[in-house]
Amino acid sequence: MPTSDYDPACLPDLLPLYYRRLFPFSQYYRWLSYGGVSKNYFQNREFSFTLKDDIYVRYQSFTTQNELEKEMQKMVPYKVDIGAVYSHRPSQHNVVKSGTFQALEKELVFDIDMTDYDDVRRCCSAADICSKCWTLMIIAIRILDRALREDFGFHHLLWVYSGRRGVHCWVCDDAARKLSVAARSAVAEYLSLVKGGEETLRKVVLSDPIHPFINHSLSVVERYFQQYAIVEQDILGSKESVDKVLALLLTTHIKKDLTIYYQDEKNPMKRWDRLCALVEHKKSSIKKGGQYFDKEIMLQYCYPRLDVNVSKGVNHLLKSPFSVHPKTGRISVPIDLKELNTFDPFEVPTISLICEELERPTADEAEEDDVKDKENEQEAGERRRIRDYKRTSLAKYVKVFDRFLEAMARSWKGEMLKKSGELETSFSVFLTFMSFTYT
Repeated sequence: MPTSDYDPACLPDLLPLYYRRLFPFSQYYRWLSYGGVSKNYFQNREFSFTLKDDIYVRYQSFTTQNELEKEMQKMVPYKVDIGAVYSHRPSQHNVVKSGTFQALEKELVFDIDMTDYDDVRRCCSAADICSKCWTLMIIAIRILDRALREDFGFHHLLWVYSGRRGVHCWVCDDAARKLSVAARSAVAEYLSLVKGGEETLRKVVLSDPIHPFINHSLSVVERYFQQYAIVEQDILGSKESVDKVLALLLTTHIKKDLTIYYQDEKNPMKRWDRLCALVEHKKSSIKKGGQYFDKEIMLQYCYPRLDVNVSKGVNHLLKSPFSVHPKTGRISVPIDLKELNTFDPFEVPTISLICEELERPTADEAEEDDVKDKENEQEAGERRRIRDYKRTSLAKYVKVFDRFLEAMARSWKGEMLKKSGELETSFSVFLTFMSFTYT
């Protein structure tokens, strides 16, 4: 019976096949070229390769899709990271005059890692995840996607599963790619609510009135909180977890009331209802800064935790979509937000599985390959690769990527028509001016 069990020791044998027959180079190049609107955009992009034995190679750059393909098939990177678009070709950074090699643009990116929630999840810790704590990633995507689209007006967001324990967001709008470090920092700070390290007990502090963005975020958290936090994480079950929640309440009389009530009431849901009722009842008498204890608890346990440094740096590298995670073997695949609630990280294909699927024989392929390969080697190779990944579990994720690219292409077309219209208008004005000048 075919198995998708992944053995890291097999990675050196599987990667060459993956890069030769399955990696979606055509779509990948199309994405990072952005319609060819800016000259040298792709060739000035930095790629970083992590090779076998953790050999790290930075400042790789390529002129064409074909050049990228050949180099990846030759070097067989265990991991691929994408960096900024620079003022010069990154591969020539050592020969460029000092001070002139500058990072100019990059997608606005966000990195949400499950390990940052270790102080509030009970089911797993460190690199481990399960279906229970994966809810945190769903909440994070829901909150951030809405804010980036509605509060900031961005349209082209690519959400990607990291392959192990987190998600990445690539905001690809032209305006997002051109943001300065200060602007990126401002966006990241706007989206950050959970603040403070291990020594900080109360990481979310709300002020009155609550900002509309926080209210929107709360409406998302509230949809998941009781099932996720009260039932699955059981944050009001054991004495240890109860003490952790009560420690977030600064008001002594509420804490005392709950301690007494919890001695007899063991039902976690009723315990939570009691906490919310007390906060609501005492709201008018609670000093400023304590009237939203219940909401602060919900946000502290569920709100997305961002690595601000990843988002604010233009030259910061981030793992590439369709890269393979060396530890799990899972492909870093785009996430379809229409199916977000049913996205299962454990169902994401491993490199072992898709290479195995690729080797399953299909009828009438050999003759077709012989005829078409003689026509044009490169075109035939591209056709074969498309046909290859469509035979595997990778196909539906490439389709999600295709839809994302199609939406961006419509935007590029609109931009080009707009520029064309502006040029035509300017030329008409010029002709009118000239006719008046010479009459």
